[in-house]
Amino acid sequence: MRSGVLTQKLGMTRMYSENGTVVPLTLLSVKDCYVVDVKTIERDGYVAVQLGTALTKPQRLNNAQKQVFVKKELPALRILQECRVSDDAVVPVGEQLRAEHFIVGQYVDVTATTKGKGFAGAMKRHNFGGLRATHGVSLTHRSHGSTGHREFPGKVFKNKRMAGQMGNTQVTQQSLKVLVIDTENQLIGVQGCVPGANKGWVLVRDATKKTLPADLPYPTAKASDNKAVIAETNNNVAEDNIPAHESTENAAE
Repeated sequence: MRSGVLTQKLGMTRMYSENGTVVPLTLLSVKDCYVVDVKTIERDGYVAVQLGTALTKPQRLNNAQKQVFVKKELPALRILQECRVSDDAVVPVGEQLRAEHFIVGQYVDVTATTKGKGFAGAMKRHNFGGLRATHGVSLTHRSHGSTGHREFPGKVFKNKRMAGQMGNTQVTQQSLKVLVIDTENQLIGVQGCVPGANKGWVLVRDATKKTLPADLPYPTAKASDNKAVIAETNNNVAEDNIPAHESTENAAE
């Protein structure tokens, strides 16, 4: 079981198959996804890797969070997510995961947070038919009707379909086919739709209900020079944090 990859949803587009059929496509951007920590059985009781993405300024983190990235020589990251892996698929700390982690033709599972729709009634939230339009129904045509029982059990069971918060929940879409791997722009194109809004964070993992190709990079595709990328990123973040008057004085000297 390999690690997943944290990506950012860019939006939907389309492509054409060989026979001219239009195929819906969702583009996911793989950018600045690093392995921040490794969980071991001896220390934590399970095996997993902690992924981080979304570059941020160090001053936006507390001291404990900043020390984690400083000790491991990683840029400051805002989004963290754990992925369970097998013993032989552990990726070392500091490794950057890229779009080459997946290949064209394989199936993946994507996990994201859906769009929040606010408080919704039973007809919109659960596709109920509502009550009758006439014959004694007055001003409650869109209600869900009775929800309880008689004296026994005398309560409404949990998970009863009723009005309430719609959306804003974590959803996993399974068995989406990978159609595009753009190594130059670090993009992954999957067939169909992906939960969540554009610019939302999406965890992409190997599909659990599909047979994986034999030529998948295991445990991951190696980046050309991760240390150089990390050093360049740290320099860029540090330059952004220099006040304007200090940079002017340095230029004058």
